[in-house]
Amino acid sequence: MTHIYHITRSRDWQDAQHSGSYELSTRDRTLQEVGFIHCSYAHQAAGVANAIYQGERDLVLLVIDPSRLTAPLQLEPPAPGMEAYPHIYGPLNLDAVSLVLPYEPSADGTFDPPA
Repeated sequence: MTHIYHITRSRDWQDAQHSGSYELSTRDRTLQEVGFIHCSYAHQAAGVANAIYQGERDLVLLVIDPSRLTAPLQLEPPAPGMEAYPHIYGPLNLDAVSLVLPYEPSADGTFDPPA
């Protein structure tokens, strides 16, 4: 199955490891506020990072194995006619994260797709 990705601050990921659960939707918004955790496919990650995190440093890219999720995963477009993004409808169980990659912007503050 294709992996999905979630961008977060490294300190937020560290907090999740201490608490045992990850419950942030996106930058400064919780799962409880939004209702799901925003994710993307590899080809969508840079667009999301540039729209939400441009210039921000100390980010990580969580590589998630959808087959290991304990919460439901749904593919949904942000608006009709747009490409669908994966959304996790519940807390992200930490054992579904197969890899954590540093995700830093280039010198001009923009992000490239993950390698």
